[in-house]
Amino acid sequence: MSDDVSHNILVLGASGLIGRTITDDLRARGFHAVGVARHFTPAQKMSAADLELPVMSMDAAALTQLLRTHEADIVVNCVGVLQDGLGSDTSAVHRDFVARLLQAVSDSHRAIRLVHISIPGTDSEDRTAFSTTKREAERLIAASGIAYAILRPGFVIAPSAYGGSAMLRALAALPVDLPADEAATPFQPVAVEDIAATIAWLAARDVTDEAVRSVTWDLMQPQPISLGGVIAQFRWSFGTTKYVRLPTPPFLIDLGARLGDLTSRLGWMPPLRSNAIAELRRGVTGDPTAWMTATGIVPKTIAQVVGGRPATIQDKWFARLFLIKALIFASLVLFWVASGFIALVISYDAAAGILSAHHFPPALVGPVTVWTSLMDMSIGVLIAFRRSAAFGLVAGIIASLGYMAGSAILTPDLWIEPLGALVKTGPAIVLMLVALLMLDNR
Repeated sequence: MSDDVSHNILVLGASGLIGRTITDDLRARGFHAVGVARHFTPAQKMSAADLELPVMSMDAAALTQLLRTHEADIVVNCVGVLQDGLGSDTSAVHRDFVARLLQAVSDSHRAIRLVHISIPGTDSEDRTAFSTTKREAERLIAASGIAYAILRPGFVIAPSAYGGSAMLRALAALPVDLPADEAATPFQPVAVEDIAATIAWLAARDVTDEAVRSVTWDLMQPQPISLGGVIAQFRWSFGTTKYVRLPTPPFLIDLGARLGDLTSRLGWMPPLRSNAIAELRRGVTGDPTAWMTATGIVPKTIAQVVGGRPATIQDKWFARLFLIKALIFASLVLFWVASGFIALVISYDAAAGILSAHHFPPALVGPVTVWTSLMDMSIGVLIAFRRSAAFGLVAGIIASLGYMAGSAILTPDLWIEPLGALVKTGPAIVLMLVALLMLDNR
């Protein structure tokens, strides 16, 4: 730290890709940093200074009390959502929350600098609710009269990977290629360490320092590069540069985005959604000169960040399985819903006939057939919703084991049935176990 200035720092959104890195980096540099998020995973909550608070539902008075309680000198706002959906509202998160936060800073009567994480680009390029609400927040901050630094990072490269950064790793690891137009999109990256170093540099300055009282900086490598070039660097790290690749038609990307929008209504956060594709096609560009001149930071290039070490086996497994995760869950939902629907509607007589042929009590044949069919369909519906997916997968594993055990007792001849329906239940259980182990996003 410079100038012997020591500040209390409040990081909002400290469970995210940028927020987590910033919080840990500031603590390592000797700052007192309190990380705040709606929820931390057990692996993320490494300190008593990581607080789980419903900041999005807090009014200005509650936020004011939060600032006063922790005697905040710097507030870093990393809160953001990509797209409207179940539990996500871009206007509420990007604009309304920032308005309440600005009011809280004013009402706290403390000299606080707000460091706000935004996005590159200009108003004329904004095409989505994500970008327009981000820009509205910038205007609110600029007009507030408080000390602020609006940081506009390029495409963030970090050891961890969520959302879009994970998707690019997957494209690099798999034998697929983007359409030429998408691959040529300008895409200036930035290392997450450079974002953290910038915030540490700001945190070491007095809040009253007029030289950095109100700044807006683009944070990214100055060297031009394309989206295809970024993916190429990951391919080099993964050792997949010589793969034969299948071109991806643009309509397939648009279809994937539509399906992603649909699954987001079920509580999932797929990286491939309409906002993500619109922002990707817009590109990531800016001018980092002002930032570099003020701070003296020379940003790392993507070749330095990604090429600094070869990908580990953990990196490769994650990248290869990332896009397959959606296929696994979709196939399990279809498997359970279809099997229950077929037994209940299309082949009810055949399903009931199996029980009757094995001397099942006649009075129970119908109810058991209907009950098991509805149970199968319910398991599929539970897996389809993110909030209930874990319960649905566990229920599916238990139900499958029950079917196997019941069949061994009541209908043992089905084990040698030519199509091997019961034998195939074993791999289905393994797939559900895999899905259960892959359920976490971060």
